[in-house]
Amino acid sequence: MHYGDRGPAAPAKGSQWDERIRRAAELRQRFAFAAEILGFYGKILEFQKRVYEGVSRQASSAATATGVFLERLDLGLAAGFLPELLSLVEEAGTPKLAQEAKDLSAMDEGQRCGILRSFLTDDEAVSHRFFARAVLQPYAEWLAKSFPAQAKSSQELLCPVCGGRPQAAVLRPEGEGGKRFLLCCRCLAEWEFRRILCPVCGEEDHQRLPRYSAEDVEALRVEACDSCHFYLKSIDLTVDGRAVPLVDEVAAVPLDLWAAEHGYRKPEPNLMGF
Repeated sequence: MHYGDRGPAAPAKGSQWDERIRRAAELRQRFAFAAEILGFYGKILEFQKRVYEGVSRQASSAATATGVFLERLDLGLAAGFLPELLSLVEEAGTPKLAQEAKDLSAMDEGQRCGILRSFLTDDEAVSHRFFARAVLQPYAEWLAKSFPAQAKSSQELLCPVCGGRPQAAVLRPEGEGGKRFLLCCRCLAEWEFRRILCPVCGEEDHQRLPRYSAEDVEALRVEACDSCHFYLKSIDLTVDGRAVPLVDEVAAVPLDLWAAEHGYRKPEPNLMGF
């Protein structure tokens, strides 16, 4: 298994969503074990790109005014994108997701907005989390870009922009080494975070923070904590500059399976449920 050509990243072309869509298609061709997941995820990314573009056209200018981040999200606007997502999932999703899509189709707009609101309040018991997250991620990412740069630098355990949990870690080149960032599961913002520190329980003892990697997946590894037994997958852009963290993290399913077998769990699964 080989995660792309190593070396400096190629110049960016198109939007960030285009880059994610291209990477999903590329990795789908390379990795048979993740082909089905990435095929579906590629369709979701295309949908999320349309949400991002739609929000940028339709969202009120008041959305970027000062105030609590989550209160700036117009749930009515977000719910308006759900019918397209429901049709897509009924056609291309797993049987379980397809049934959930049918259930959501029978709900009125008020019920759908309630599901979106419950997701934003971090209610882990809320149903239909996949659909809420698929719609709100691009909206929240668009909104997060209006935040000043200093709001995205923190040593807090939760995202300093929206309060979401980390989904993955990213090691970005800096000088002769790399600087660690955490990727938010909700608004996709990144914030700088110490390398020897558990982002879940705050453990600082490096002997209790093991890292596991596979020879054939050099750019990705499991960063675990033996105190709280949580883990994140880390994408090392100093090893593979062409990796796209959001997508490569989804593709590396074998690392999630390995971590689960060894008693670790993630603070927040990715959109595909791993």
